[in-house]
Amino acid sequence: MLLTFLRHAEAEVTAPSDHDRQLTSKGRAQAQKVGEFCKQRGIVPGMIVTSPVTRAEQTAGIVAKCFGDVEPMVERWLACGMDPVTCLDGLRSYAQFEHVMLVGHEPDFGETIAACIGLPYPGNLHIRKASLTTIEMNRLRAGSGRLEYTIPVRFL
Repeated sequence: MLLTFLRHAEAEVTAPSDHDRQLTSKGRAQAQKVGEFCKQRGIVPGMIVTSPVTRAEQTAGIVAKCFGDVEPMVERWLACGMDPVTCLDGLRSYAQFEHVMLVGHEPDFGETIAACIGLPYPGNLHIRKASLTTIEMNRLRAGSGRLEYTIPVRFL
């Protein structure tokens, strides 16, 4: 399975709750840029799975519109605070897809990516907002992944 991790784009700093923080205009532009980049280069997943947190759902929605026929699936296990074991367990429901894009949060993604590729210290990864990180997973098990690439939005 190919896994593409997309950290949500830039969101407003203040809101009634962290869950309700919406994308800024810069964040919407970042998400659009990511979607167009992926479509132009054939990086189109069979499924987009997103955190239920507003900024992640908005990012996933903008990217999905660029792809046309991919509708994001909202999963509670991708909300802020997800750990690598929860992520890998949750992904088993999507094993029929060759390529899945996950839209979520930091530090969750850094920890999960580190676990997938066998890094002993997740602090060695810096997953920026609206960045794409893709790993090839032979099995949905920690340490079995291979980093394919990581691209910050400013390089798209």
